[in-house]
Amino acid sequence: MARERIRISSDWGEVTADLADNEPAKSLAQMLPLTIEMSDHLRQEKTGNLPSALPELARQRDFSVGTLGLWSSDHLVIYYRSGRVPAPGIIVLGQVTGDVSIFDRPGPIAVRVERTD
Repeated sequence: MARERIRISSDWGEVTADLADNEPAKSLAQMLPLTIEMSDHLRQEKTGNLPSALPELARQRDFSVGTLGLWSSDHLVIYYRSGRVPAPGIIVLGQVTGDVSIFDRPGPIAVRVERTD
């Protein structure tokens, strides 16, 4: 079975992401479409709040360019740099397949997250 693909669009451009095969990612897909106000954090990621919490899962501390993650149970993160986060870490929701560098600029941005056709 193919992984679910989503589109993340903003005034800065558009990327797609393949969702992970886990319960939090499936729950995220059920919420779509969403518009999320995201802000820049540490010049490595854009973060924004989801309307409700997603299920918990094992977390990891390392992330790479394009990782789509969950910081707290309702806090979506799009990483545009690689690095490591403090404990407890992130839940990986998927991987951006487009050019995530569109988010590599300071300031807030509204993103639209929806399923692709």
